[in-house]
Amino acid sequence: MSQIYWINGPIIKSKDVNDFMMQEMVFVGKNKLMGEVIGIDEDFATIQVYESTTSMRVGEEIVHTGTPLSVDLGPGLLGNIFDGIGRPLKQIEKKFGSYLEVGQDVPTLDATIGWDLTFKVKKGDYVSKGAILATFFETGAIEHRVMAQHDGIIASDCENKSYTTQDIVVSYESGETQTLVNTWPIRHERPVKERIDAKEPLITGQRVIDTLFPIVKGGSAAIPGGFGAGKTMLQHQLAKWCDADIIVYIGCGERGNEMAQVLEEFGELVDPKTGRTLLERTILIANTSNMPVAAREASIYTGITFAEYYRDMGYHVALMADSTSRWAEALRELSGRLEEMPAEEGFPAYLASRLAAFYERSSFVKNLNDSIGSISIVGAISPQGADFSEPVTQNTKRFIGCFWALDKNLAYIRHFPSINYNQSYSEYLSQLNSWFDSHLGEEFLINRQRILSILNEENRLMEIVKLIGQDVLADQQKLTLEMARVVRVGYLQQNAFHKFDSSVSLEKQTAMLKLISYTYDECQKILKEKKTMSAIVETHIFDKIIGLKYNVDEDLSKFEEYYDFVNTQLRSIA
Repeated sequence: MSQIYWINGPIIKSKDVNDFMMQEMVFVGKNKLMGEVIGIDEDFATIQVYESTTSMRVGEEIVHTGTPLSVDLGPGLLGNIFDGIGRPLKQIEKKFGSYLEVGQDVPTLDATIGWDLTFKVKKGDYVSKGAILATFFETGAIEHRVMAQHDGIIASDCENKSYTTQDIVVSYESGETQTLVNTWPIRHERPVKERIDAKEPLITGQRVIDTLFPIVKGGSAAIPGGFGAGKTMLQHQLAKWCDADIIVYIGCGERGNEMAQVLEEFGELVDPKTGRTLLERTILIANTSNMPVAAREASIYTGITFAEYYRDMGYHVALMADSTSRWAEALRELSGRLEEMPAEEGFPAYLASRLAAFYERSSFVKNLNDSIGSISIVGAISPQGADFSEPVTQNTKRFIGCFWALDKNLAYIRHFPSINYNQSYSEYLSQLNSWFDSHLGEEFLINRQRILSILNEENRLMEIVKLIGQDVLADQQKLTLEMARVVRVGYLQQNAFHKFDSSVSLEKQTAMLKLISYTYDECQKILKEKKTMSAIVETHIFDKIIGLKYNVDEDLSKFEEYYDFVNTQLRSIA
């Protein structure tokens, strides 16, 4: 029998080194707290405990499982909320009350619910691992696809009826059986047939992202920003409006009221894809700032494992991690308790490799059942003092394709999303060029490049304005500044609470870009006719275009009114 020899917060040690194996899940002490073996040397086995070790004593028993830290995968994940190690918080509340006590062992999946299966195979069929055996609707929005866990010939009758997670769904001639539950170690990526180069965008409905800094399905992105810059709000917007099938939202070390807001909003928001609540296709992982720090470290692996399960069914999954800085802080605290040699700013030397292991699980793949699925990862970063040179931000930049840098100054003037277009970038644009050309036309990329040029020229001109004022600028330069204002306020700034502006289709974005570009060209023609910039401003065409986002829905025929207004007003200049 293994026993506790040494305790330091969530880290304990045992002298019975020969009884343990690396990454084994164990249960520690009289309350049977879940833990994981994270180190073995000639003297001690070191265990990371995922609950509070308060009142634990030296000499208490450690129970071995012989298996790695794992979660149960199956029906009932969607619409539910879990802690960092996969325990369902709703079920815990029903059973034990509102306060989470240590040692509460509640299964991830509810075994009392029956699921009405429709089989896609029959007795005598040979199936390979990953093949779709049966389907049923897990929620009103998502069809659950039961996948084969073994290769072999089916020996059971495959009867269409109601099954619980404890019932045997199929048996094989080899003698193996399978239920609706698939237990999987969270630190191991689930297998796929092939990784594919992603060439399709994850459409978010946020103009600054879709137009300037797009992300592919199966890509990865980071949202760094100081306190109050709008990281959580932007992730909420992405979760609500992106065109993924499944949303996995991980609240990793964030405030409890933010997770409560997610629950409240997602439960009330009508999903534009299904007409039902968004929560029906969402999984929430809540490991808030007052929960055990070790479980925070495990929470992102729990979330990505849930995401991979639905990816394997052929779904496109978007995973939001808020925030990876709090996760890195958990690594730093645990590393300190392990007395490891600290690296930059006290973070462990393996910070970069842990970040890589997480972001590399983003994927666009052909699954074992030949379906196509993806996981897109968006991680928020909370650098202290909005210092993007700190280790978490710098190491994250090595492993992601999109960097959406939030600017606190933009947030201060209520410009949301507060993405700084000078610091942000996307490495996926070259992969998406052909998709944009075929779906939106060549004009989209041309106009995109044009508004970037206008914004860059504005930055250059503002240096002159700061020194000697705007009056010395030529009319052509004043036009550039005015068009930059139209781009910033009328296009890049977006109102998350407006029915027309909260989410915008790519077709409407393309139409808006075209109108802005057309207006710029027409104004340049007027200036060449020796008309003044002040006369153009007095026509109020710029304010009219800025207000378009609030006045026009997805009916693109209404844009003709704006073209007519621009032409009429410019022709009226004497």
